[in-house]
Amino acid sequence: MLCVVGIGAGNREGMTFAAHQAIERSELIVGYTKYVELVRELFPDKQFASTGMRQERERVEFALREAADKTVALVCSGDPQLYGMAGLAYELSEGFPDVGIEVVSGVTAAFSGGAVLGSPLTHDFAVISLSDLLTPAEKIRRRLECAAECDMVIVLYNPSSKSRADYLQKACDIVLKHRSGATVCGYVRNIGRDGQESRVLTLSELRDTAVDMFTTVYIGNSETKVIDGKMVTPRGYRNV
Repeated sequence: MLCVVGIGAGNREGMTFAAHQAIERSELIVGYTKYVELVRELFPDKQFASTGMRQERERVEFALREAADKTVALVCSGDPQLYGMAGLAYELSEGFPDVGIEVVSGVTAAFSGGAVLGSPLTHDFAVISLSDLLTPAEKIRRRLECAAECDMVIVLYNPSSKSRADYLQKACDIVLKHRSGATVCGYVRNIGRDGQESRVLTLSELRDTAVDMFTTVYIGNSETKVIDGKMVTPRGYRNV
């Protein structure tokens, strides 16, 4: 059995009970190096195996091979469906017909970070990764354009890195074609971990803000507001 497990932000408080149980009953824990280190602190007596960035296929194939005669937990940050390994595990499972797959959901950064900021996701929203390693840049730009044009709250994953420090700025420029510079935005860095920091700011301010790969960015819609310092997107309940 291969359990593809979402570990949330990586601390015990952000992990679901189901995720904790799945890891507890597994004989081997497999994952990206950073996520394995987070889990190792919680399950020090378990056996672990890890691979680095851009070794996703090798990691999943290894986990499937090992799951032929034992229960293996393949851990992902947040939820394993959202930019995680669940889909790839199913894609590669044809070569491992005797291995069953169970997906164990986790709390993705969009929600755990949104809770830190207030409640920015009370209405429709889009989640978009700015990483163009697996998705063509033109497709990312088009998705940003569409989400901005239809006034959806936008959550940005992978907003910047050393090799693409200006990606968030470019994304904000696309959104600014459809929204005011005063649009309420926010970001959270290191969600649920040591050094967590967050800020509520305007879209114009966000454009010139430096972020990294461990930051989740929120761009509000036309109704998003600041209430007691928190970022809140009304759904309209008060008008019913």
